[in-house]
Amino acid sequence: MKKYSIEMAVGVFMLLGLICVGYMTVKLGKVSFFGSDTYPLYARFASISGLRVGSSVEIYGYQAGSVTSLGVDQEKQMGVVGMEINKGMKVYDDGAATIKSAGLIGDKYVKIDPGGAGAVLKPGGVIAQTSVPADIEDLIGKYAFGDVKKEPDKAPEKPAK
Repeated sequence: MKKYSIEMAVGVFMLLGLICVGYMTVKLGKVSFFGSDTYPLYARFASISGLRVGSSVEIYGYQAGSVTSLGVDQEKQMGVVGMEINKGMKVYDDGAATIKSAGLIGDKYVKIDPGGAGAVLKPGGVIAQTSVPADIEDLIGKYAFGDVKKEPDKAPEKPAK
């Protein structure tokens, strides 16, 4: 009789362990069974250099989503960034997106100014106004290797007599 109670305790312990592993897998894998709490948006940029899948998307300094895909629009010759935005955050059709750098040589992320004067973008909508900041590595390289042109010092003009 004692043998069966030990086997029963081990079986219950194993079942609880498997349930915990399954729960953690779903939570860490961000799997959703009952619908998604995000919606997709897209933006086209002249350059998506340094941006990665999984990079954060910020609205008002708050992490409001993440980058889900990177691609190229062959017709418009631009990089396309796919993003998942939290459902609580609204982005309007007059909104703007910019690729920013976290610190001097930090990771890149997408900063969205959501706008507010137009209509709300529907899931799958495209943010029309985008901009890419100057590439800091290129500027440092140009300065370090002398490609930056300096204006020659002008001699002061002599006053007319």
